[in-house]
Amino acid sequence: MSETGVPLRELLAALGGPVGDGPVRVAAAAGGLEATVRHVTILDPEEEPHAMRGDLLLAVGLRGWAAAGAVRAAGAAGAAAIAVKADTTSLRESADAAGVVLLSVRPEARWEQVAALAHAALDERPDTEPPDGGDLFSLAQTTAMLTGGGVSIEDSANRVLAYSRTSGPDEADELRRLSILGWQGPEEYMARLRDWGVFHRLRTTTEVVAIEERPDLGIRRRLAVGVHAGGRPLGTIWVQEGRRPLADRAEEVLLGAARVAALHLVRRRTRLPAEATLTRESVAGLLGGTVVARTAAAQLGLDPVRPVLVMGFAIPAAATDESAQELARTELANLVSVYAAARHSHAQVAPLGTRLYVVLSAPPAEAVVLGWAREIATAAHGHLGLAVRGAVGDPAPRLAQTATARESVDRVLDAMAAGGVAAEVAALSEVRPEVLHGEVQALLSDHRHIRDPRLTALRAHDAEHATEYTDSVLAWLDALGDVRSAAAALHIHPNTLRYRIRRAAELTGLDWDDPKTRLLAALLLRLPG
Repeated sequence: MSETGVPLRELLAALGGPVGDGPVRVAAAAGGLEATVRHVTILDPEEEPHAMRGDLLLAVGLRGWAAAGAVRAAGAAGAAAIAVKADTTSLRESADAAGVVLLSVRPEARWEQVAALAHAALDERPDTEPPDGGDLFSLAQTTAMLTGGGVSIEDSANRVLAYSRTSGPDEADELRRLSILGWQGPEEYMARLRDWGVFHRLRTTTEVVAIEERPDLGIRRRLAVGVHAGGRPLGTIWVQEGRRPLADRAEEVLLGAARVAALHLVRRRTRLPAEATLTRESVAGLLGGTVVARTAAAQLGLDPVRPVLVMGFAIPAAATDESAQELARTELANLVSVYAAARHSHAQVAPLGTRLYVVLSAPPAEAVVLGWAREIATAAHGHLGLAVRGAVGDPAPRLAQTATARESVDRVLDAMAAGGVAAEVAALSEVRPEVLHGEVQALLSDHRHIRDPRLTALRAHDAEHATEYTDSVLAWLDALGDVRSAAAALHIHPNTLRYRIRRAAELTGLDWDDPKTRLLAALLLRLPG
């Protein structure tokens, strides 16, 4: 439940629905729309109407005198608004007299739709909502972003379970508008789709089905894919094209979304409330080394003796509150899940700490996986506005070494966070020198007794006399003793550099002919003072 509530005017915008012609309208508002809604309450027609200050009351099944009594009770308790079906002039007059806003629910709209929209606007979950309902709405919204269309997810009986929001009423065609308002496709259109063989193909194949535009029927172009588990059809995901064409990879995204949706629909059918949580915990346990590989393999349907590769993603820390960061991580998890499932049928995604990981059993070549990571980072930036870092670790020979593979991913992400790796997406194999150098520097920084007082004195001399011996020595060492190239990098004359190198040795007693001295200087002179 929202602690502070939502202004009634703002909640009414949410109840307007995703198609701009929503299920609720204002029938009477003599007191204005500035009240704060704090909770949604469904009135039981068999009980006396009761309300609390700030309630939005849903008068389900109340008619006549019962509805009038509920309106009066709502006003007396200071409720923000009451919603009814088939409002009458007398009800509107009662609402004005009681000082409560009266909302009229369209006859074709379903009460659970109104409740779901209201709860979503208040950021709370009704007791009757399935535990995965929010995830399906998030999946629909993510799929809509990636495809550029309006998305709806239906069960095997063609009942709408979740849908994405669209930017305006002209984005949705008649079929989408009526399906969302009624939470089920109108029979006239369903019959047409059956006649065209659409439903048969969605039930019997996992291929994306295209339905061309039919202006005469008010139907825009669509893509649809069946959601299946174990060969059994569980539902359908639909993507309706708006004013602009769908994205080039819309079909691929739709396949990934179907794989992600399958688990949610299995949960709804089998009523296994902890299944998704157990799966995520199993993957997280593999990544953290706290779950036995054989147990996780049985849970996730993976082969424990096949190689494993791990991708990891992190959102750089920003000056935002924790709720905003959590929202960003949730949106990234949805996007990564769709992309990963579209490219690898057994991809497993789970967060660990503030990072998100993808476990790939029997993965393709590293270069292919690195390409996927770059696509995901690009999509996160383009669709979510997130600057995401991505990494691919070293492969592990068996599932039991998943934690080791994850640690190699963390080494790259840690180096990126420290500024040692400039790329936003990289594999450990291609940035290993940068990663190792950063790890050695961190190790030396943590052990302050590992210092050469002669090198410390050289830095102190620079600080006291404004000389540049430290930078000159480092440039010379980086150039492997090539005075001309080092001098060019420093924009000084080679003779000037030779003098500085000789003078540094005279001031400190360092022997530049000793390879160990040169190695220590290259490491220790880079440490912060």
